[in-house]
This record gives sequence, C-alpha cells and structure tokens, in this order.
Amino acid sequence: MSGFEHYDRELRDLDNEIRRYAALCHVDLSKRHEIEACLKMRHDDWAADKARESLQGLLILRIKLETEMIELGFDSPPLLSTIEISPRKAV
Repeated sequence: MSGFEHYDRELRDLDNEIRRYAALCHVDLSKRHEIEACLKMRHDDWAADKARESLQGLLILRIKLETEMIELGFDSPPLLSTIEISPRKAV
C-alpha cells in the first residue's frame, strides 16, 4: 500500500470495486453466507467466474489493508459503512 496518508482514498476506491463486483455476482455484502457461497462456487461461464475471482481478490486486498492500518494504530471502517449509501435527513 502507499502509506497512511492515502488510506481513506484507498479504502474508498477498493470498496467501490468490491461493490461493483458484488453486484456483478449478485451478492448482498450484508449477508456473509452469500459472500461465502459466491467465493466457493465455480461458474461455467468464464465472465461470471472471472467476476467471482476478482471479488475474492478485492476482499483479500481489503483484509490486508485493514491489517496494515490496525498494525499502525489506525481504525479501519467496516466494509459496509463505506459501501452503504443511505440518504440522511437534515436535522
């Protein structure tokens, strides 16, 4: 990774790619069983299997980035907190 000054951007970019590949694989990231099933299942279609492999690689990269951040004393936001987009009402 490129260093602590870029963690926010790296996480945001990585999470956007994870969200993209999860959508391609029809995986709800809030449901662990769907993630695990997708990662275990091989697809006959090359494109679908490539998307699954890409999702797996991106999730591994996210775990490595989180580990690096924690080792350096930084907090790592959960995957879904940066992926979920919910409108907030002004108070």
